[in-house]
Amino acid sequence: MCGITGFIDIYGQTASDAFEGVVRAMSDCLVHRGPDSDGVWCDKEQGVALGHRRLAIIDLNETGHQPMISHSGRYVIVFNGEIYNFQILKDALVPQGHKFKGGSDTEVLLAAIEEWGLAQALEKINGMFAFAIWDRQERCLYLARDRIGKKPLYYGWLGGVFVFASELRALRKHPGFVGRIDRQALATYCRHNYVPSPWSIYEHIYKLPAAAYAVLPFHGEGREIKADKPLDCAFYWGIQKQAEQGIAFGQDRTDQEWIDGLDGALKTAVGQRMISDVPLGAFLSGGIDSSLIVAMMQQQSSQPVKTFSIGLDEEGHNEAEHAKEIARYLGTEHTEFYIRPDEVRDVIPLMPSVFDEPFADPSQIPTYHVCRLAKEHVTVALSGDGGDESFAGYTRYIKGQKLDRFLNMPGGALLGAGGGVLLDAFYSDGRHEKLSRMLREPDMRDWYRTVMSYWMNPEALVMGAPERAVFMADIPRLSGNVSPVNHMMFADVCSYLPDDILVKIDRTSMAVSLEARAPLLDYKVMEYAWQVPLSAKIKGGQGKWILRQLLARYIPQSLFDRPKRGFGIPLSSWLRGPLRDWCEGLLNEERLIREGNFNAVLVREKWQQHISGKANHDYSLWSILMFQAWQEEWGKK
Repeated sequence: MCGITGFIDIYGQTASDAFEGVVRAMSDCLVHRGPDSDGVWCDKEQGVALGHRRLAIIDLNETGHQPMISHSGRYVIVFNGEIYNFQILKDALVPQGHKFKGGSDTEVLLAAIEEWGLAQALEKINGMFAFAIWDRQERCLYLARDRIGKKPLYYGWLGGVFVFASELRALRKHPGFVGRIDRQALATYCRHNYVPSPWSIYEHIYKLPAAAYAVLPFHGEGREIKADKPLDCAFYWGIQKQAEQGIAFGQDRTDQEWIDGLDGALKTAVGQRMISDVPLGAFLSGGIDSSLIVAMMQQQSSQPVKTFSIGLDEEGHNEAEHAKEIARYLGTEHTEFYIRPDEVRDVIPLMPSVFDEPFADPSQIPTYHVCRLAKEHVTVALSGDGGDESFAGYTRYIKGQKLDRFLNMPGGALLGAGGGVLLDAFYSDGRHEKLSRMLREPDMRDWYRTVMSYWMNPEALVMGAPERAVFMADIPRLSGNVSPVNHMMFADVCSYLPDDILVKIDRTSMAVSLEARAPLLDYKVMEYAWQVPLSAKIKGGQGKWILRQLLARYIPQSLFDRPKRGFGIPLSSWLRGPLRDWCEGLLNEERLIREGNFNAVLVREKWQQHISGKANHDYSLWSILMFQAWQEEWGKK
């Protein structure tokens, strides 16, 4: 895994003797993503500077060093990620006359592009990646990102200079960086607790979408700078097409046949992700997804797999004992670490440094801890990310299915005398207001947007800033007679998965120089998952049925058959208790008014309701707290 960055200055704004210094400063701040080596490549005549930090995983020798020049000399690449099928591609390229100096996947990627062109090469590769390639012959820059959006890529314009990087912190090192907050993006962040692609928290800085590539010509008419909107991208893989084709697949198979097919696809994905020239292990929470990944790893390994879990001495927030039982059954080399609540809280001030864009998923904290634990023993760790979105694992899917059935009953849209029972069935903590609003939404897309919202009216919170209508509004509707659960899973794969879940695991793992790989997010596994009928995902009011049945082939059902728990912390009580002083400092009314980002009256009202116990506003307050802490960290840099 690596960090990439660079800039294109076609107007000569950068002094000739400053090119290397600027790009090296941009690259050096990504050292956590690549502590093993660094490199820069500059062509001052063409106005190009590329920087790279390397975390060596495959081909630890100098032959894997970047920036890397293709054998023809035409292309120069900076690459972040892994191509899991690079050996298969290499075997196909050798008969075509391609020769290779080393064993890196980056060298294979360059040869694939020279042989088949960018678009066809992207269709052939299977991996997680983000890369930039300078075409010296055509004076074009190519940007590309993997199908699911596992690896990040920011880009934008600083005056007349085009810049890109794995993280925003690298762009801040460019002398042209201004850093004006995009208030519309801030409003959208407050609704969802993350900034959705293609936007970023800064004006004129964007994220390349998943499964996208862009070609930027820096000659002739291509020199025109269009800083006020995202790039026009092409897509080499479409999740909408895969979802619609999968749902319409309709092949008549038995449940066991579906399970057999998933077993083969996932086993292959796990095996591909076990290829490494450095120590490898896995996260093991004791849940369905991570247990299945570890079981398949152990089946394919001649040595005990190294597994890692953390425990928290808080009732309802600890699965370490379950993980230990599963590790003992599978025979893994298991390491667990129990973290005191004060140790968990102590890392909260680190979060704005780890996430250099505002991010407010509280599970970022335990995820950071387990990454830090794993890094003490391995350099690569497999995770169970992706199972919920593809196999209906979130409880909101089950609730959505129940609500859909209720609303389609005669008179079901009217709450009537039994409405309170329904409300309590959805929320036991008194959040009836949110569900009541959900029931009033006439369209599924609006309904699910409400489900995934924390601030219901962010335009009132971020004054004078209409939010960017990204989530659901910009996501296309699946065609045909599609169930609400499939709509919800599709929406999550388009936004929540790449912009929340994958941001969380990328930043926390890279903060400690650990590579995280997710077999359940193999695109072939995801394509197969869309073919699996919903009836094999949800049975008896329980999600991930097919994954549970598959896991039962590897470990006894008694070890994992229990209610789902999130990977979280007791945020609500901590905000009222041990974190209260920290919160008060960030939510001080005078400070809020002085900074002018938020409606201080609304924020203070929520805060007072929360600390008094009248309501639970933990997640909505967390978004404000994380932004405030982020601004303290980055506002003056």
